[in-house]
Amino acid sequence: MHDPAYDLFLPDGVPARHVFASPHSGRDYPPGFLGASVLDERAIRSSEDAFVDLLFASAPATGAALLAARAPRAYVDLNRAADELDPAVVEQAPRGLLNPRVGAGLGVIPRVVSNGRAIYRGKIPLEEAQARIAKVWVPYHACLQGLLRQVQAEHGEVILIDCHSMPHEAIESFSQGNRPRPEVVLGDRFGAAASPEVVERIEAAFVAEGFRVARNAPFAGAYIAQAYGRPSRGQHVVQVEIDRALYMDEAAICPGPGFDGIRRALERVIARILGSAADGRVALAAE
Repeated sequence: MHDPAYDLFLPDGVPARHVFASPHSGRDYPPGFLGASVLDERAIRSSEDAFVDLLFASAPATGAALLAARAPRAYVDLNRAADELDPAVVEQAPRGLLNPRVGAGLGVIPRVVSNGRAIYRGKIPLEEAQARIAKVWVPYHACLQGLLRQVQAEHGEVILIDCHSMPHEAIESFSQGNRPRPEVVLGDRFGAAASPEVVERIEAAFVAEGFRVARNAPFAGAYIAQAYGRPSRGQHVVQVEIDRALYMDEAAICPGPGFDGIRRALERVIARILGSAADGRVALAAE
């Protein structure tokens, strides 16, 4: 299914109890948006989770739905609440309580990209912000909510794997004592968004493929994990962050020499996750 806001790829037959989603890999930049920005076409992509949708593209063939954003994060951030409007970039934005994300310029209509670089010369009209939210945010989340309801109705529970990438510098500056820096960070909001058993199965699938994995630090999950993670109701969300240096040239924003290898490894991770769910244990972990 193709919509201006997203692409939805469904598996054949009854879907698994997992849904994969990539809210930050969209790369359809409206010409008017690019023209209004002070950034060039490469700099404005620096906050994009580039190619994450391609890394997880095997999910439908394995049995799980994949929802991928088309609009870029710099245009509308789908991992923010629709009312997280930043008055520093949106004219006449309601002045509610500003959370740290909005204060940093990373609201639903971002003010900055990575390294705090401003997107605009000034502010955009409130009507423009509302139009973007109606065109992009609302249909993406309506589709996501519909998927989660459908899968949970069929299986009694649903596991959303929210797929992201993290700048390598975010990991370089992150220290866990003498432990090696993680390549994958799983976020469950410290147990609030998913049950321990669900996170353990997902972690085991990554570890079995040789990835170094950490939990909740430096990324514990944002709006999507907070809004949809209800483990007591059988609705689990695990945010997955992958080090961009593993698969891409971050400066050039293009796939790197490791791209195909990481994509194949993630194909096996997805198969392990769905396999462990099918038989109730961490299947294939010793292979």
